[in-house]
Amino acid sequence: MSEPNQWVIEKNKGWKVWWQLMRPHTLTASFIPVILGTALALPESGFEIGLFIAMMVASLLIQAATNMFNEYFDFKRGLDTEESIGIGGTIVRDGVSPKTVLYLGYSFCLVAILIGVYICMQSSWWLALIGLVCMMTGYLYTGGPYPIAYTPFGELISGIFMGSFLVLISFYIQTGQVTTSSILISIPSALLVGGIMLANNIRDLESDCDKGRQTLAILLGRRQAINLLSGLFVFSYIWIVALIITSAESIWMLLVLVSVPKAFQAAKSFKQQTQKLQMMLAMKSTAQTNTMFGGLLSLGLIIDYIIR
Repeated sequence: MSEPNQWVIEKNKGWKVWWQLMRPHTLTASFIPVILGTALALPESGFEIGLFIAMMVASLLIQAATNMFNEYFDFKRGLDTEESIGIGGTIVRDGVSPKTVLYLGYSFCLVAILIGVYICMQSSWWLALIGLVCMMTGYLYTGGPYPIAYTPFGELISGIFMGSFLVLISFYIQTGQVTTSSILISIPSALLVGGIMLANNIRDLESDCDKGRQTLAILLGRRQAINLLSGLFVFSYIWIVALIITSAESIWMLLVLVSVPKAFQAAKSFKQQTQKLQMMLAMKSTAQTNTMFGGLLSLGLIIDYIIR
């Protein structure tokens, strides 16, 4: 008896259609930096729950909208098909109208803007400009005549605007300042968020190459791209240890080391697997590494705040 076709992907039904449209496995790139930035702010100013919730919701809405724009524009350019691996599939598999996906993305951005007004009223109106730049970056990641996602700069842009900026904005709205310490601690967040994008591009390397993209993974080649991803993991852990040694940061930040096995699993899975469907585990492990690393780092900062 022949084995079932591993490339067959079932259609989503009911609420799962909309949940998958948001690509939930990627949302760690928005909620973890917000948690980390807020945890960093505790010793400086305490905790304003209203601003935290507003920042969290706005960040999740902007990333979800970015994923919807990705779904829409990749479909319009003919990059997504019903057999495509790793996409939400709301348009090509679930039959949702492309315009519905696009307008839903716009709606999420509008709600995020309204929340942003509240955040600015409580902090600084300069954040309105920063927020709009972040939102436009999310749109231009796959939209516009020269999509960022089709260039070697996707990892860099996503790492800076999501991994680092979200940490610093979350810290700023609680404290009214940006410190050297907050900048330094945001760096591994930027690296790991960029790593999520790199993992995505490693998985899609062959299909992206066929479709004319010039991602970093394509330019480096599969082996070197995996080595780079492994390097991002290693550097992030070394960076935290170095901060503890040289900048007198909390020893509790060493809790991040608990996530090392997950990072190892992600790198090992990419090295061992070559099929796109099989590499989904490596993708998942990469996102989980970001979640565990940022969550444990935040927990360490919170513990240090409580016991002081």
